Amino acid sequence: MTGQRVRRPDASSLSRDVLVSPGMCGGSLLFGRIGDWTWEAVAAACGTNVHAARTADGRAAYLSFYYYRVRGGRTLHPHGLAFGDELRVDSRVFQYGGQSALTLHRLAPAGLDLPDGPLDPAEVYERPHPDCLYAENFNRWISRSHPASNQGLTQTAPPEFAHRHLPRPPNAHSPRSVVGRAREAGTFHTAPPPGFAPAGPDFACAHELDVVRDLNGAGLMYFASYFAVFDTALLRLWRSLGRDDGLFLGRRVLDERIGFFGNADPGAVFRIEVRRWRGTDRPGAEIADMALRDDASGRLLAVASIETEVDDVDRTDAVNEGESPR
Repeated sequence: MTGQRVRRPDASSLSRDVLVSPGMCGGSLLFGRIGDWTWEAVAAACGTNVHAARTADGRAAYLSFYYYRVRGGRTLHPHGLAFGDELRVDSRVFQYGGQSALTLHRLAPAGLDLPDGPLDPAEVYERPHPDCLYAENFNRWISRSHPASNQGLTQTAPPEFAHRHLPRPPNAHSPRSVVGRAREAGTFHTAPPPGFAPAGPDFACAHELDVVRDLNGAGLMYFASYFAVFDTALLRLWRSLGRDDGLFLGRRVLDERIGFFGNADPGAVFRIEVRRWRGTDRPGAEIADMALRDDASGRLLAVASIETEVDDVDRTDAVNEGESPR
C-alpha cells in the first residue's frame, strides 16, 4: 500500500487506506494529521475550499478547532503507531449550525472486519471497537478582528459553506455542552472522575510561545501545538516525580481531550496548571487535568484532560518514595 486511496461511502463521508509515514506518528504529529483529514472531509462534504476560505467581506476564514477528543483502543492509541503500519480511516461530517461542523473519525488496523458504509455515531459513542482509535473534532469558523492580532477572533463562516444536507449528530453526545461547561469551569473535571482519587500536590510550569514550532502558516497558534505544550507540561510533572522518560514514552493514551478557547501572539508566555488523579482499582491508570492560561492576563486559552496507563508506574513511584518495590 502506498499513499492514500480515498472512497466516498456517502455525501458526508470519506474512507481512506493509509500507510503510516514518519510525518504522522510520534508526539503531536498524529493529532495534526487527523486535523488535516477533518479539513479534507469538511471540504468534500460541504463544498467549501477550506484551505482558502473567505468571509463575505473578503477576510480569511479558518476552520478552527474548538474541541478535540481522541480515545485509544487496545491495538491503536495516539502514541502507539509505527512507520509502515497500515490503517483504514473512516471519517464522517455532521451539521452543527451554520458556523460549525462535527467530524468523527475511526482509525482501524487494515484488514479488521468492520461494517461497510458511513461511520455510525452510535459506534463511536456507545459501542467502540476495542481495536480502534476514535477521534472527535468540533470545529468553528473564525476570522481575525484585527489583521495583526490573534486575539478577539470572531466566528464567521464563508458564504459557500453548505451544511443543511448533512446528518445531525445525536443530542445525547453534544460536544457543545461538554466543552461549554469546561470553558466555564476551567476544567473537564469539577470533581475526581469515577474510579480515581487525587494524587499528590498540584503542579505548574511555564511555556513561552515558540514562533518556530507553535505558529502555523496563517500566523495563528497551531492547534496541534497545544497538544505538544500540554504533553511537555505532563513530562515535566512526571520528571518531578522521579519517573524516567522511557516510562513517559511507553504510556498508553486511553482518552485525551482539549477545549480550545483562545489564541496567542508571538511573545506570549503561558502558565500550565496540572492536577493529577490515580486509578483506585486500575494500577497504572492516571488522569492529568490541565489548564493553559496567558501568564500576563490570566486569560484561559485551553483545558485538557489526558488519561494514561502504564504497566509499572506503581513500582517506579514506590522506589522514588523510598518504599519497597511491589
